[in-house]
Amino acid sequence: MTFENNTIIDSVDTSVDDNKITVEIVYGTPQKQTILALSITAGTTVEQTIIESGIITLFPEINLDVNKVGIWNRTVKLTDIVEDLDRIEVYRPLIADPKDVRKRRAEKAKLEGRADKTTGGRVNHLRVDTKK
Repeated sequence: MTFENNTIIDSVDTSVDDNKITVEIVYGTPQKQTILALSITAGTTVEQTIIESGIITLFPEINLDVNKVGIWNRTVKLTDIVEDLDRIEVYRPLIADPKDVRKRRAEKAKLEGRADKTTGGRVNHLRVDTKK
C-alpha cells in the first residue's frame, strides 16, 4: 500500500507461531518515509532485525556504524533484543548542531533590532533607555 512518497510494506505472516514476534522498522528522508512490518524469531537483536528487513537495500545511505537506532523514540544498542510489537527507528545524522543554529539566529535578531543587545530578550519599546 503506497501513499505518495510514504511507503508501508506489510509482510507479516498471519500464521500462528509462538516463536515469532511482529515488529516494525521505520526510516525516513525528507522525500520518502517507509514503515516495514515483519515477523521475526523471538530473541533476535536490533541489528539482525534491521538487516533481515531489507531496509538497507531500500536506503543504501543507512550505515549501522554511523546511524543511531531506537525503539519507540528511545535510543538502543544494536545488540539489544527486540520484543513483540517494537517499532525500530533508524535515525539520520543531524545536519547542523542545534545549539549553533540557535546562537546564529539570536545574533541575527540582535543585528536586526528584534532582540535587546544587552539581555538578548525581546526589545521592550516602553523601556526608557538612560544611555541615550
